[in-house]
Amino acid sequence: MRTPLAAASVAAASAALLAGCTAQPQGEPMPVPSATSTPTPSATVDPLTLGPVQPTGAVSVLATGLAAPWSMVRLESGSTLVSERDTALIKELTAEGTLRDVGTIPGVDPGGEGGLLGIEVVDDELFAYFTSASDNRIVAFDLVGDAGGYSLADGRDVVTGLAKASNHNGGRIKIGPDGMLYATVGDASQPGLAQDPVSYNGKILRMQLDGSAPPDNPIAGSLVYSLGHRNPQGLAWDTDGRLWAAEFGQDTWDEINLIVAGGNYGWPTVEGIGGDPAFVNPVAQWPTDDASPSGLAVVRETVFMAGLGGERLWGVYAGDPVTTASFFFDSYGRIRDVIAGPNGTLWMLTNNTDGRGDPRAGDDQILQVELAPLP
Repeated sequence: MRTPLAAASVAAASAALLAGCTAQPQGEPMPVPSATSTPTPSATVDPLTLGPVQPTGAVSVLATGLAAPWSMVRLESGSTLVSERDTALIKELTAEGTLRDVGTIPGVDPGGEGGLLGIEVVDDELFAYFTSASDNRIVAFDLVGDAGGYSLADGRDVVTGLAKASNHNGGRIKIGPDGMLYATVGDASQPGLAQDPVSYNGKILRMQLDGSAPPDNPIAGSLVYSLGHRNPQGLAWDTDGRLWAAEFGQDTWDEINLIVAGGNYGWPTVEGIGGDPAFVNPVAQWPTDDASPSGLAVVRETVFMAGLGGERLWGVYAGDPVTTASFFFDSYGRIRDVIAGPNGTLWMLTNNTDGRGDPRAGDDQILQVELAPLP
């Protein structure tokens, strides 16, 4: 088990981390296109074909009646696990479409934006990021049984002691292509923590599965991979192995960033694209009413971003400059998470029952849409 490092162990290395941040060229704010309806190209994309894609055709409903769902992860068995923030339940959606309870995560203390947040599955263990009575933490539980009958067994602490608050808890966890566990941690409404290399808040963390620091992290013995984040909630890797992260802004700009080891992304000094070469600029930004970004998924050469307050799905297309397009504006309400589905599809998780949305019939839901090449 790892807890945030004592000041003496990393203070000497903090200057090196801050000095090593990669500055990006400055520029004007990225233009944000207006909301668009879903286009309908003539043919769907082959799952093995590369290239940018977009949603097409009718949206299918895979599951209904979820309560403030937060994260979903597909398993090789064909089942999908879903976390519910306030009930602390893990639910299983089988390949046949049955929705059942797997178990309750012990120790979850929901409140505000806290509760059971991100989940990931590795080697028959379910990793869960959640808010307890005293902190935010990551705990791994044995996932036992088979598809249609999964249950949870013993748990072990991976990381504890992350500062919690009624908001800005971060909470996304993902396994990277390097086999390491990455976690987004919010600033817990204490903006100064984001620039403090001793604190794990306002950071993206990178760790081994036992919670220890990989030897090639930017600071020896520390889990800090990047700093200067306000409330990041999305992580995904593209086909080139680059790490993308989505982040809530305060009043002006929400961001999507390309993350580099040791990079400083500016919060609270900078929100969005700034003029300080000490900080890494986002590759795209949105007015906060248009995004409030959460989960990310990369399918072929497209980064899809779930929008909560913006009530839409965003497509982010790498290029010079990066371009964006929106889909399903005001069709399904708040979208919390997005993942690659089977056979070239995309899955979306709505989040209208969390106290901030306007629930619609059947909410909350898991939705599936096919993808087609971008014209």
